[in-house]
Amino acid sequence: MFLDSVTIEVRGGRGGSGAEAFRREKGVPRGGPAGGDGGKGGDVRLVADAGLTTLSDFRYKRHYSAERGTHGGGSNRTGRSGRDLVLRVPCGTIAVDDGNGAVLGELLEADEALVVALGGRGGRGNARFTSPTRQAPRRWEPGGEGEERRLRLELKLLADVGLVGEPNAGKSTLLARISHARPKIADYPFTTLTPNLGVVELTGFRSFVVADIPGIIEGAHEGKGLGHRFLRHIERTRALVILLPVDGPDPGETLAGLLDELARYAETHASGLADLPYAVAFSKADLLAPGEEPPELDAPEAWSVHRVSAVTGKGVDELLEGCWRQLGASRPAQQSPDPEEP
Repeated sequence: MFLDSVTIEVRGGRGGSGAEAFRREKGVPRGGPAGGDGGKGGDVRLVADAGLTTLSDFRYKRHYSAERGTHGGGSNRTGRSGRDLVLRVPCGTIAVDDGNGAVLGELLEADEALVVALGGRGGRGNARFTSPTRQAPRRWEPGGEGEERRLRLELKLLADVGLVGEPNAGKSTLLARISHARPKIADYPFTTLTPNLGVVELTGFRSFVVADIPGIIEGAHEGKGLGHRFLRHIERTRALVILLPVDGPDPGETLAGLLDELARYAETHASGLADLPYAVAFSKADLLAPGEEPPELDAPEAWSVHRVSAVTGKGVDELLEGCWRQLGASRPAQQSPDPEEP
């Protein structure tokens, strides 16, 4: 099951208490305080795992606590610190404090870690309170409580190119054609209910990731269809490909409607989604009669317009090469080294 948003309770381990003890050993006639400190409680950490694509591991268990530290002992023995609790999440996960809405951080690369709940400090034993005027203190400290937080995890898939279109526009068929992804494909609307990722491999050891999201219909910002729920998964892309089926009623009107929905989402979520460069691809070109041209379309802001058929493969290579060039143009320019530097 695909799950891209979940709320969990996390708690750092409690610190161990300090000990109250006194030395009783041969050769030390006056003895003295020897109570050790308690161990620190374990932290709760999120770690990005490249092998995960969903937050479904958190579907049934919502409470997570790290191990507590052990108490100090006699002979100035310090208690063992509690083990950290590691929660593995997909790359692209954002951690938000559900209490105040503060973003604690985001995990974009594999093995990147984020502490979301600190463990409590260990309490001091009575040996820590010795002074010239207090030779035999009986004072010790209890361990501190671990940090407790209601945590909201949100997943935004990491992809380079996002496929956008109305239901049944041919997005999943195209994704299956250009990658090894196997999304569900059928001849009825809303076949795709969850986002899908596919890796496109080009000649010369070139590759990029494509995301296919469920279809968008007019009024999605009002909750119609699947609404805007899955648009978050193409927020981080660097380019969009908008699919318009050649057998659609009015491609210009369809394109304007899709762009309007993207703009409404960007306005509501303070996102730059509406500013992403996009190409237009007339899908299902195999439905055209020999020599027949796709409908006229006025799309001056599109960086290219393609005619593709995921069934026959016609025009697909040209579309992919165009995406690669656009991705290269959108990458930040690498600074050349200063010739004066050694």
